[in-house]
Amino acid sequence: MSSLTREQRERYARQIALQEAGEAGQETLLKSKVLVIGAGGLGSPASMYLAAAGVGTLGIADADQVDLSNLQRQIAHGTGDLGKGKSQSVKETIQAMNPDVKVHVIPEFVKEDNILQLIKEYHFVIDATDNFTAKFLINDACVAARIPFVHAGILRFQGQLMTYVPGQGPCYRCIFKEPPSKDAVPDCRQLGIIGAMAGVIGSLQAMEAVKYLLGAGELLTGRLLTYDALKMEFRTVKFPKPAPDCIACKGDQDG
Repeated sequence: MSSLTREQRERYARQIALQEAGEAGQETLLKSKVLVIGAGGLGSPASMYLAAAGVGTLGIADADQVDLSNLQRQIAHGTGDLGKGKSQSVKETIQAMNPDVKVHVIPEFVKEDNILQLIKEYHFVIDATDNFTAKFLINDACVAARIPFVHAGILRFQGQLMTYVPGQGPCYRCIFKEPPSKDAVPDCRQLGIIGAMAGVIGSLQAMEAVKYLLGAGELLTGRLLTYDALKMEFRTVKFPKPAPDCIACKGDQDG
């Protein structure tokens, strides 16, 4: 028997109508837990769409405060949030959107000494960070803990994403090996970014999380999706197997 309330059936009616979801799928989402690491350009749309979809528990990890330059792309925050902690600001946005969702505010940056503790309670992780050190740390921790996650990166008019599921393809380190040396790759402060790019790629991260939780469709495992907004062109690069010399997943493909 369904545990959905009448209000929930109305709120999620367009999802429940989907063959891939239904009431059982909506119940699954409401019981699911997703950790969003980074509450900025990518984390804003990802967390908002996960909340709108009724993912029951969201963790929002970020130690930054909202500043004026964020508002061009970090849509979970408004002018009234300036100076507020980003994770708290996202919580308030989500609570106003959907009271079904429980939000854990985690005002911390991920580090070697806290990441395994942070991710262990969650079914899926969104890498919405903006630096290579954090991205490799998230990858290595999720691989070690056997927790699926979706990576994304954005700059100027371009973005990319891929999904890691234990035993189902390469991890982030299989493809990118090691973080580049400090200052070797310019960031968005130097080269800029169009705000809607964060919306496109962050929304796709939420889509990958929802598909994983529902067991629907094909995930971006073994595939790197790239998007060039100026050309309005998506491309998929296939990486069919883990790298046998990867120090994180050690070539794991069979779970």
